[in-house]
Amino acid sequence: MRPSKREPGAIRSIELERGFAKHAEGSCLIKCGDTHVLCTASLDDRVPPWLRGQGRGWVTAEYGMLPRSTGERMRREATAGKQSGRTQEIQRLIGRSLRAVVDLEKLGERQIQVDCDVLQADGGTRTASITGAWVALHDCIKWMAERDMVKTDVLKDHIAAISCGIYNGEPVCDLDYAEDSEADTDANFVMTGSGGIVEIQATAEGDPFSGGDFETMLALAREGIERLVTLQKFAVG
Repeated sequence: MRPSKREPGAIRSIELERGFAKHAEGSCLIKCGDTHVLCTASLDDRVPPWLRGQGRGWVTAEYGMLPRSTGERMRREATAGKQSGRTQEIQRLIGRSLRAVVDLEKLGERQIQVDCDVLQADGGTRTASITGAWVALHDCIKWMAERDMVKTDVLKDHIAAISCGIYNGEPVCDLDYAEDSEADTDANFVMTGSGGIVEIQATAEGDPFSGGDFETMLALAREGIERLVTLQKFAVG
């Protein structure tokens, strides 16, 4: 039995609150159980120097955890003077995931910066960030379209992400911290609304996992992401 009493394929309760941040072109507060992430999308008319003159835009992301998003206060990375390797890896993942569903040429020479700030962490912060960031990105592009800055087809598809793992010998979906900290295998799946795979991260924390275990986790992830995409559609409906 899972600590949360959920079935192997059951995901946590999900809430997507659009327009949470007053000043951002797009924003979404996503709650995945006790993991809460504020995602904002900000428009910048300038692209990175290496993209200037190429007629296409860029989508990038930053990720951070508030000092008391976990059980003990963590030091702000700005105070430490540098980002951790984990933070850099996660924000690159978020950026890659979002760019996979954006037509950068139709975006024009503009940059959309997505910020994902973890208010409360209980496992799955990177996957929640990707799922919530899509809603913020959608609303930013909608804001631009309403001002005739872009066409409405800049965003090509949905993108969402979910974690899976092997806990007590059984593949399960959407791990909270109690499971994630004890899991034999930890995996993250990023997929589009049409079912395309953008990225898979899978690591055996203990014994190696089998091909059959991987196929089961992939099937659970597909079902979970289908549910998340349905909730995204309902949110932006």
